[in-house]
Amino acid sequence: MGTENPGRPNFPMRPSATPFASAPPTVRPFSSSGPVVGSESSNVRPAPPGAPPTMTPFSSGGPRPPARFSDPPVPSPPLTSVPPSGGSYQRFVTPPFPLAAQTPPARAPLVGQPPFQPPGSQVSVPPPSFRPQTQVLPVPMGSPPQNVNFPPSSANVPQPPSDSSFSGPRPNFQMASPLPDHSATKSSFQPPFPGYPGKQPAVSQAPSPFPAQQGNFMPPPAPPSPFASQQGSYAPPPPVAANLGYQSRDQMQHPGSAPPTGSIQSLTEDFSSLSISSMPGSIEPGLDYRTLPRPLDGDLEPNSFLEMYPMNCDPRYLRLTTSAIPNSQSLVSRWHLPLGAVVCPLAEAPEGEEVPVINFASTGIIRCRRCRTYVNPYVTFTDAGRKWRCNICSLLNDVPGEYFANLDATGRRIDLDQRPELLKGSVEFVAPTEYMVRPPMPPLYFFLIDVSISAVRSGMIEVVAQTIRSCLDELPGFPRTQIGFITFDSTIHFYNMKSSLTQPQMMVVSDLDDVFVPLPDDLLVNLSESRNVVETFLDSLPSMFQDNVNVESAFGPALKAAFMVMSQLGGKLLIFQNTLPSLGYGRLKLRGDDIRVYGTDKEHTLRLPEDPFYKQMAADLTKYQIGVNIYAFSDKYTDIASLGTLAKYTGGQVYYYPSFQSNIHGEKLRRELARDLTRETAWEAVMRIRCGKGIRFTSYHGNFMLRSTDLLALPAVDCDKAYAMQLSLEETLLSTPTVYFQVALLYTASCGERRIRVHTAAAPVVTDLGEMYRQADTGAIVSLFCRLAIEKTLTSKLEDARNSLQQRIVKALREYRNLYAVQHRLGARMIYPESLKFLCLYGLALSKSVPLKGGYADAQLDERCAAGFTMMALPVKKLLKLLYPSLIRIDEYLLKPSAQADDFKNIMKRLPLLAESLDSRGLYLYDDGLRFVIWFGRMLSPDIARNLLGPEFAAELSRVALTENDNEMSRRLMKMLKRLRESDPSYYQLPYLVRQGEQPREGFLLLVNLIEDQMGGTVGYVDWIMQIHRQVQQNA
Repeated sequence: MGTENPGRPNFPMRPSATPFASAPPTVRPFSSSGPVVGSESSNVRPAPPGAPPTMTPFSSGGPRPPARFSDPPVPSPPLTSVPPSGGSYQRFVTPPFPLAAQTPPARAPLVGQPPFQPPGSQVSVPPPSFRPQTQVLPVPMGSPPQNVNFPPSSANVPQPPSDSSFSGPRPNFQMASPLPDHSATKSSFQPPFPGYPGKQPAVSQAPSPFPAQQGNFMPPPAPPSPFASQQGSYAPPPPVAANLGYQSRDQMQHPGSAPPTGSIQSLTEDFSSLSISSMPGSIEPGLDYRTLPRPLDGDLEPNSFLEMYPMNCDPRYLRLTTSAIPNSQSLVSRWHLPLGAVVCPLAEAPEGEEVPVINFASTGIIRCRRCRTYVNPYVTFTDAGRKWRCNICSLLNDVPGEYFANLDATGRRIDLDQRPELLKGSVEFVAPTEYMVRPPMPPLYFFLIDVSISAVRSGMIEVVAQTIRSCLDELPGFPRTQIGFITFDSTIHFYNMKSSLTQPQMMVVSDLDDVFVPLPDDLLVNLSESRNVVETFLDSLPSMFQDNVNVESAFGPALKAAFMVMSQLGGKLLIFQNTLPSLGYGRLKLRGDDIRVYGTDKEHTLRLPEDPFYKQMAADLTKYQIGVNIYAFSDKYTDIASLGTLAKYTGGQVYYYPSFQSNIHGEKLRRELARDLTRETAWEAVMRIRCGKGIRFTSYHGNFMLRSTDLLALPAVDCDKAYAMQLSLEETLLSTPTVYFQVALLYTASCGERRIRVHTAAAPVVTDLGEMYRQADTGAIVSLFCRLAIEKTLTSKLEDARNSLQQRIVKALREYRNLYAVQHRLGARMIYPESLKFLCLYGLALSKSVPLKGGYADAQLDERCAAGFTMMALPVKKLLKLLYPSLIRIDEYLLKPSAQADDFKNIMKRLPLLAESLDSRGLYLYDDGLRFVIWFGRMLSPDIARNLLGPEFAAELSRVALTENDNEMSRRLMKMLKRLRESDPSYYQLPYLVRQGEQPREGFLLLVNLIEDQMGGTVGYVDWIMQIHRQVQQNA
C-alpha cells in the first residue's frame, strides 16, 4: 500500500476506503435444479420434495424489504432471452444504501418451520448472535476474518484502515449522494416485473468481532418472514463459497452491478465474480449465460481519469490502458496486460466544445528548454511569476517578459482565466516560421484510377467520377487546393489540365520499364483556376473508356508516375484498383488459394507483401509527405496484403468493396469517398508523445512510418485515425507521485497555417497492483490487444495469435485472483475487477474477428487483410462497436403511434449476440459500424414486410433493395437508419436484408456474427469463460 506523499493530489472524488463505504457488486448465479436453489460443488444437497423446506437464518449483505409484500410464489426464471416489456437489458442504478444503524432485522425461517442448524462438518464457523441492542452487522459462516479490529463500544463501525491515497480493498462504485432515510426507499423495492424478486439494497459489511467457534452454535429465532410460506418449492442450502439464488433480468445481464445477497465473505469484496457450479441435469460445472457481463451500453469512457485530474484532456484524445501507473518493474511484470495508451489526436471535439487555438505571435511558443514540453495546465510558476517548472522533467525555466504575470496568494497567475493553455488539457498553437522546413503545402488530391475492363463493367469509374465532381466545392483549402489525375490499364494515361484549355489533353506512356512524366507542369493544377477543365474531364471519363477491353493492370509503373508528379508538394493519393497488378514493377501473382500453406510455418507469408517494391514505395511516399488511401474493388484476388502496405506506412487506410457492383454498392462508395475528400485533414504531420522521467514509450502500433525512435511520420491524418503505443519503465523504481503525458501533433492545416495540437494528461503512480486493475480501461486494453494480435498474424499462424491473446487474459486474471486468494474463500468462483468485466467477451470477439478467426475456409485472404488494415487504424469506440455490434429489435418501434415514436434512445436497447435473442415474430437490426443487416423473422407480420419492402416482400431478399416507400412505417425505418449513420459518419452502412431460414445468406450475414454462440467449431461465450476459468485455476 502506498503512503501519502506531500503535494500529491488526494483525489477527493473517491469514496472512503473503509469496509463500510459501500458493498461491492457481486453476482448471484443461476439455480442448479430448476426452481430449487442448488448447491455448488459441495456436499450440501437441497431438501427432497415433500420434506419440510429449511431456511438458513438471513445473513445476507442486503436487508430484506419491509413486510409489505404479498407476492405470489417465485417461479423459476424463464429460459428465453427475449427481453420482457420494459426493457431489461439496461444497467440499473445501484439502490440507495441504508444507514448502518438502521439495518433491518435478519430474515427468519419460513413460517411454521424450524430454523436451520448447519452440520458442523459442512460449515466450520457459525455466525455470531444477533443482538438487537447494538445491531452488529451480519457476519458469514466461514473462516475467521483476517486482522479483525474490535470496534469501539460507542459505535458499530470499524475505523478506516488508513488515509492512504490508494487504500486497500475498496468498493468499485462510488456513492453518488448522501445516504437517504431508509423509509424513503420503500417504494423502490417493488419487483420490477412479475415472476422475479425485486432488487434489494446493498448494505455495508463488517469484519466479525468474534473469534471462531467450531460447529456448536445455534442461531436464535428471528422475526417472522414477510414472505408467505411456500410448500416444498424453495429450499436454499446453507451458505457456501458462492451465493446461489434467483436474479432479475437486469442482474443477469449486468452481474457486476447486482447488489450483494446471500452469504458474505469475511472481508469486503473488492471484485466482481461469476459462480461456476453444476448445471441442471449435469454434474459438470457450468454457467448460466444470462449471468454473464455484456457491454450492452457500448463503450464507456473512463471517468476516474478526469475526476482525479480535471485538467486532463478528454479521453477521446488519449486513453491509458490503466490510469494508475506502476511504480516498479516488478509491478509491470505482474500486470500481464498491455501497458500503454491509445491516441486519436484529431478526434472530433465533444459536443459544444472546441479546441482553443492560441497564437503567441511575438512571444514564441513557451516550451521547456530541456525536454521541449509545451506549456500546459500542470506546469507551476515560482519566483513571483518569473520562472516556471516543467511538469515532465522538473527543469526551472525563465518566463519571457511578454508572458509574465504576477501570482496571487495561492501561487496562481492572476491572468489564469485568459490563458486556455494553462486551463485546458487540449489546445492548438499556431506555429511560427521556425517550425517549417518549407512553406506550408496546399491541400493536394491526386487520383490514380484503374480503367481496365473489370473496372468499367463494375460501374466503379462512373461512381468515382460523379462523386469527385460533386465534392469539388467542398474540398478543403479553397482557393489553394491542387488536383490531378492518372488512369491506367496496360498503359499509363496522363492528363494536361492547364486552365487555358477547353478540355483536357490525354498523353499515353506505354514504356513501363522506364516511366517518365511527359509534361513538367499542368498535370497538377490549381482547382479554382482549372475548374472547368476538371469538370469536363470528370464528365467524360466514364464514356472515354466504356469500350475498353484491356484486362491488364500496370499498377506499379502508374504508382511510380503518380509519385513523380506529386513529389514536389506531397498530398493525398487516392488509388482505385480493380485488377491484380500484372505488368511492370510490382506485378503480383495469385497466391491466396493455396490451402496447403495454412497451418504451416509459411502461413503468415500470405499476409505479407509479396514484392518488396510496395514497402519501398511506401517509404518513398512518406518521405515526400504523400499519404495513400486504397479503394479496392474486385470479385477476384487482388492481393490486399501487398497493396495495403502503401496505406499502412503512409498513415492512410484501405477501403475494400469485394464484388463491387455500382447498382448495389454504389451508394456506399459514394458516401465514403465523399467523406474522405471533405473531412478536415492534417497535412505533412509528425507526432511525438512525451512522458515523465523514468518511463518511455517503446513500441508503436497503427498506420504510420516511424521516422526516429519516437517520431511518427503522418503525411495525412484525420479524425478517424488512432494510434496505439506501449510503455516501459526505464528505472527500477519511480519516485514521483504523478506521471504526465503530452501528445504533440505538428501539422499543416488546410487553411495554410502550421499548427501544433497538444494534449496533456496526468496519472497517479501506485504501488498496489489491485489499484492498477481498478483503474484499468478495457477499451484501451482491447485496442492494444487488437493491434498486437493482428501484427502477430504477420509473423505467426492465426492459431498462435489467438492463443497468445487468450494466454495474456488468463495470466492477468490469475494474477488478480492471487491478490485475493488468501483473504477470501473464492471456491469455484471466477473473479475479475469490475473495470475489466467485459475483457473476456472482447477477447472472444477478437478471436472471432475477420483478421484472426478460423483458417483457410473462414475468410478470404483479401477480406482478412483488408479487415486487419482497417482495425489497425480504428479509434477505440469504433473498434469496440465492430467487435461487439448492436443487435436491436425494431418492429415494436415501427408499429408505435407516431406520437410515441420520437423517443429514439428507448428503442436502442441492445440485445446479447445470441441466436436466442432473435424471436421469429420480430424484425431485428444488426449494426457493426460498417454495415446493417436487417433480419426478418419467419413469423413476422406480412403487413410489416409489405410496408417496408413493397410488392416484393415475399421474394428472396437477396434480390430486394431497401428503398423508402410511401407509408409511415417505411419512412420511420429509413429515418432511423439515417440517424444511426449520422452518429458515426466514418463509414456508410449498406443495409443487407435476410429472412430467417434463408441459407447460406442468413449464416454468413448474421448467424456467424452472433459471437456468443458456438458456431462452426468455435467456442461460445459460456465455454470460453469456462476455458479461461480452468486455466486460471490450474496454477492459481
